[in-house]
Amino acid sequence: MARDYYDVLGVQRGADSSEIKKAFRRLARQYHPDVSEDDDAEVKFKEINEAYEVLSDDNKRARYDQFGHAGVNGAAGGGYGGYGGVDINFEDIFEVFNSAFGGRASTGGRRSTVQRGGHVRVDVTVSFMEAAHGAEKEIEFHRLEVCDVCDGSGAKEGTSPVTCPDCRGTGQIRQARQTMLGSFVSMAACPRCGGRGTIITDPCNNCDGSGRRRKSVKMNVDIPAGVHDGLRIQSRGDGDAGEQGGPPGDLYIVVHVEEHDLFTRRDNDIILDFTLNMAQAALGDKVVVPTVDGDVELSIPPGTQTGKAFRLRGKGMPRLRNDGSNAGRGDQLVYVTVAVPTKLTEEQRELFEQLADTFGETIQPQQERGFFARMTDFFSGEQ
Repeated sequence: MARDYYDVLGVQRGADSSEIKKAFRRLARQYHPDVSEDDDAEVKFKEINEAYEVLSDDNKRARYDQFGHAGVNGAAGGGYGGYGGVDINFEDIFEVFNSAFGGRASTGGRRSTVQRGGHVRVDVTVSFMEAAHGAEKEIEFHRLEVCDVCDGSGAKEGTSPVTCPDCRGTGQIRQARQTMLGSFVSMAACPRCGGRGTIITDPCNNCDGSGRRRKSVKMNVDIPAGVHDGLRIQSRGDGDAGEQGGPPGDLYIVVHVEEHDLFTRRDNDIILDFTLNMAQAALGDKVVVPTVDGDVELSIPPGTQTGKAFRLRGKGMPRLRNDGSNAGRGDQLVYVTVAVPTKLTEEQRELFEQLADTFGETIQPQQERGFFARMTDFFSGEQ
C-alpha cells in the first residue's frame, strides 16, 4: 500500500509550497543514492520524488487531497503503457472487473469518505543528563481539531448538509469506460460532493465549512531515559483530527540531545577524557571522576600511560527498547591523558634533574628564552 505523501515528506496537510519544497530538498539530499548509505535509499528517493511531484502541483494536490492516490494515478507513476500502442492502467482494469462481477464498486452503496487525520511533528530539545535519566517536557504545537461550533459537519449552526443532487446521496456516479477489453460501466466518486453524498450550502463561519479548525495545544510528554539525538517518539491519536469523523493522525516527537561539557556518547557507552599529572601516572593514585550518576572513585595503577581506558560498568546510557522501556545500561569509558608540565618552578626543575640522574641518562636542561631572543633567532634563520 502506498504511503501518504504528506507522511513521506514529513509535512502537515496544511503545509504551504515553501514548506513542501524545503522538506523535499532536505530529504532528497539525505537519501540521494549517490551519497546515502541507507540500503533502501534508492526506493526512498523515488518515493520522495513521487510525493513532491504531486504535492508541488496545485491541481494534482487538490485531487490527491480529495480522492487520495486514486485521484493522481498516472500523474505519479500509476499508469502503464506500451501494450499494442494502448496506454493501460491495471488498476482501472481491476475496478472494471469489480464492477462487472459484483465487486464493492458495483454495489451501489454510499462510498466511504472517512479519512484519517494527518500526522504532526514536534521537535523537543533535552539536555545530556535528561537523556540519561528521562524527563517530562511540556510541548506546544498546532493541530486540526473538530470544530466545536458545527461539531465537524461543516454546516452553519442551525443548518445541516443536504443531499448531493448529482449522486443523490450515494457519493458515487456511474461512468462508461472504453478499455482494451471492451466497454464497461464502473462507479467513481462524485466530483461535486467528493464522495460524501452531501454538500454544504451554508458553511460554518468558524471553520469555513471544513469541519476542522487549527488550534494551539499544550501537553506534557514523557521522554524515556536513554533517548538519542534524532529519536522519533510516536504518540498515537494526538495528531490532526480526521475528516468526516475519521480517526485522528499521530503525533511524532523528534528528540534533540544537547552536547555535554565533559561527556560524549558512543552507542550506549559514555566517553570521558580524564587528565593525570606525571606523578599520578607513575606512582598510581585514587582519583574522583564524574559520571551521570555522580562522582565515583577510580584506582589508577602505577605506570599508567596516555590512552589507557578504564571501564566503569553500568555507568553509561540506559538501553532503550522499541517499546520505550529500558534493558540494562551501557558502560562509561575513562580515557587517560598524562599531562606533561609546560612550566616548572626552580624546585621542580631540580627534582626532575635529580630524577633524570637516577635513570642513568644525561639530560641537558634547556633554559627558557625570552621573547626578543626567540624573535632574533627567528629572523636570523636559526629557528
